[in-house]
Amino acid sequence: MTERHERFGSDDYVVFKNVQKTYDGEHLIVKDLNLSVRRGEFLTMLGPSGSGKTTTLMMLAGFETATGGEIYLDTRPINKVPPHKRGIGMVFQNYALFPHMTVGENLAFPLEVRKMPKEEREVRIKRALDMVQMSAFINRRPAQLSGGQQQRIALARALVFDPKLVLMDEPLGALDKQLREHMQFEIKRLHTELGITMVYVTHDQGEELTMSDRIAVFNDGRIQQLASPEDIYERPVNSFVAQFIGENNKLLGTIENVSGGRAAVRLDSGEVIEATPATFMSKGHRTVVSIRPERVSFGPASEPGTTASMEGEVLEIIYMGDILRTRLRLGGTDSFIVKIPNSPDHCRLNPGERVQVSWKVQDARALEAA
Repeated sequence: MTERHERFGSDDYVVFKNVQKTYDGEHLIVKDLNLSVRRGEFLTMLGPSGSGKTTTLMMLAGFETATGGEIYLDTRPINKVPPHKRGIGMVFQNYALFPHMTVGENLAFPLEVRKMPKEEREVRIKRALDMVQMSAFINRRPAQLSGGQQQRIALARALVFDPKLVLMDEPLGALDKQLREHMQFEIKRLHTELGITMVYVTHDQGEELTMSDRIAVFNDGRIQQLASPEDIYERPVNSFVAQFIGENNKLLGTIENVSGGRAAVRLDSGEVIEATPATFMSKGHRTVVSIRPERVSFGPASEPGTTASMEGEVLEIIYMGDILRTRLRLGGTDSFIVKIPNSPDHCRLNPGERVQVSWKVQDARALEAA
């Protein structure tokens, strides 16, 4: 067996092994990180401010130095390799374009650093601008471009030297909602067409669900869950992930028993409901039952044994165009949310009204209480 296969999987392109980062010698920003990024994968790092995601990206780029452990790129240790010799493309939130240079000159810069002949530089610049549909702007300066156009140029500059790995640090954070969504699909399209590996840092939950092959959810310097967007959203492994990704109802309680892959949970408000345990749980465990608002329906349980129901009081109804968002007092909380599509035949409710709601037991996740 070769050294490559002893250390790494055949598809591993970036590997973090026991990586740590501290700035003062005491408080770890990144704690014993072990993470593999597959070749050609779009991996998103998501988490709150201070969770370690951006520091992890900066260590991979070479702008920060790991305090402990080792980072590998295509099986090669790179902790001591300077940033400009790692062959990594980088896109920043503030674009980082040279204001005194034209678009063409900005794209030429990384090629000149690599001492590429002029003829080849011109071919690569044209190809990169064609990719982002900005060829007509080659002679303009950044100040003459909109924010979205500058971001396209920053992306083209990261791709112009054909890197195998591109890192993006919240690259769409400065754009308005409509343009940001358009650029999400553009970046994903380029990733698919070029087959390059991308590692993307964001705090925008919509971006990570739309773009990613896998998502690493960070908190307090550690990865809480690493999985596909569907698994992260539908099957969170703990209450932090459930709360951080999308809107989520939380009902506090205690496990009464577990049988056949289901847990009977006595809520703090007194009711007993069934839920699907996310991890091993037994009688007496404190739990948070997590239920997505869009998985809740109005009306009693339609299939006893597979659906559960509770009664609550309507507190507020908010019209949001495509959906109606109803807030209930239910199960010991005043913030239980039900989202239903806006349609002519939706049920008409009023504040103060008592109403039954129901959901499938498989959509209620019993998670470890924080």
